[in-house]
Amino acid sequence: EYPFHKQVSGFASSLRTSSAEALLPTSVDLANGSHRPARKPAILRKISAAQQLSASEVVTHLGQTVVLASGTLSVLLHCEAVGNPKPTISWAKNGEEVKYNDRLLLQPDDSLQILAPVEADVGFYACNASNALGSDSVSIAVTLAGKPLIKASRATVINTELPAVTVDIGSTVKTIKRANITISCQVAGVPEAEVTWFKNKVKLFSAHHLPDGSLLIANVSLSDQGLYSCKAANPRGEVTESTQLLVLEPPQAVPHLEDLTAVLSTSGTTVPSVLTSPSGTKMTVSPGSSVFIGCAVDGHPTPNITWLFAGEPVNLQHRILAAGHVLQVLNISDALEGEFSCLAENEAGSLTQKTSLAIQEYHWSADKLTACSASCGHKGVQLPQLRCLLDGTEVNASHCEEKAKPVLQPIPCNRRDCPSRWMVTSWSSCTRSCGGGVQTRRVTCQRLTAKGNSVPMSNDACAQGSKHPVDTQNCNRQPCVEWVASSWGQCNGPCIGPRLAVQHRQIFCQTKDGTLVSSDQCSALPRPLSTQNCWSEVCGVHWRVSLWTVCTATCGNYGFQSRRVECVHIHTNKPVLEHYCSWRPRPANWQRCNIAPCENST
Repeated sequence: EYPFHKQVSGFASSLRTSSAEALLPTSVDLANGSHRPARKPAILRKISAAQQLSASEVVTHLGQTVVLASGTLSVLLHCEAVGNPKPTISWAKNGEEVKYNDRLLLQPDDSLQILAPVEADVGFYACNASNALGSDSVSIAVTLAGKPLIKASRATVINTELPAVTVDIGSTVKTIKRANITISCQVAGVPEAEVTWFKNKVKLFSAHHLPDGSLLIANVSLSDQGLYSCKAANPRGEVTESTQLLVLEPPQAVPHLEDLTAVLSTSGTTVPSVLTSPSGTKMTVSPGSSVFIGCAVDGHPTPNITWLFAGEPVNLQHRILAAGHVLQVLNISDALEGEFSCLAENEAGSLTQKTSLAIQEYHWSADKLTACSASCGHKGVQLPQLRCLLDGTEVNASHCEEKAKPVLQPIPCNRRDCPSRWMVTSWSSCTRSCGGGVQTRRVTCQRLTAKGNSVPMSNDACAQGSKHPVDTQNCNRQPCVEWVASSWGQCNGPCIGPRLAVQHRQIFCQTKDGTLVSSDQCSALPRPLSTQNCWSEVCGVHWRVSLWTVCTATCGNYGFQSRRVECVHIHTNKPVLEHYCSWRPRPANWQRCNIAPCENST
């Protein structure tokens, strides 16, 4: 947020831009100025009486606001300065040197006269006094009928190091971050003009402003970029001037370069790549290969990147990719050993990053052996360990894939008699599956010779080196258990089909002596069913049919016959409700009969 809204007087005060030590009183003896000590120039400020707006000739001193009326024929702007040596006087309008002509006249006393003033003469006129010791400058505003006037500049200011900068409105400002930028909006007008500040056409409200109505943008960041406008308005009219603020970031190194990742994804990951850095990186490549070199930099505006080899612009076989961020060097030869660098530049500064390329071929080596596979006996071997080397350093084996591999032969090692040692067979099966059993193995003392023969030895020969291994041990000490089932419960459930009713029973795990234990101890045994289908008495039914009745006709299409169909219990042969038999197909209880055509009687 920024300032503001402020009443600014009709330029009753003037802007002093020099390093003059103090204002000199009006009684200074100009004739004797040469006898005084050397002094920087100082322009005398004289506040004269208010001018009549209808006067045909206006005479004024610096520090006033001149209002041009329709009858104004001449304006005379006085400028008196003191100093030793005598100051030289020059005039400027809106920051540009006044070009004198038949209407703009420089008088012998260094006053500036404007004859027959027109609207084009409106502006801020500055009297500049200078000598070898310094300079002084004071402005005066010339307005048309009291309309507001803003002192504007069309300069471009680039700040890359100062912590604070002050510019006139109308300038273009390019600055580094964290600087304090003051935009001065010096206005004039009769009556006094009202000033309002905008950023990107949005009105600004804030307490961050200076007493003279300037706009202060403190600790500038990227979010402060934009167009800042100062509008001066009074009943005679309004005027607006704008300053474009651009924030600069000098080129700086970043840890990653997405552009290089994208290039590698399209070119294949087998192409070697390296990022430059301010301190320098190194990379070793094979002759004839290609390499991608990335320049990971950032800045605002986006830096321009120039690639160099040995300090000179790159003129070898290459391609520039990703807007200059990636250099692809093609067909590398021994002549390309050296330093590649990227120079990143923008208005805020520059940064050089570099990398060094070394040309070296990869090759297979089998000079390193694995550890011997045995400490004694007849089977010990060592295998040569195949490694990919680059300049004597082991690297990833993928670099040597295109090289022919040497033939590897195993090398015998430690071919000597072994010390006597205990030999054991596998344990026998346990004598019991549960409840505690015993298993045994055979233990002997033997010695393996360098020829691979096993020679029996006395137990004393092995006892000196180690304790006799056990040859008997307990096994399957878990208690013997079994599944036990209770009697089946009552057969329950609706009769939907044959034997679809259900009955339940409980299943327990217990030891042989009848002690209940956790079911987990019987988990290795097949578990009996705890639920089964059963035959309910209600389901013992079937459909019973009677004989068909006599057909109602002997011929034709209208004869039918019927029979009785009922659901009866199998054992009692008594009828029950039909829905008990619904799980069986119900027989038909009528049908057509004697449907042959009838013969006509004559």
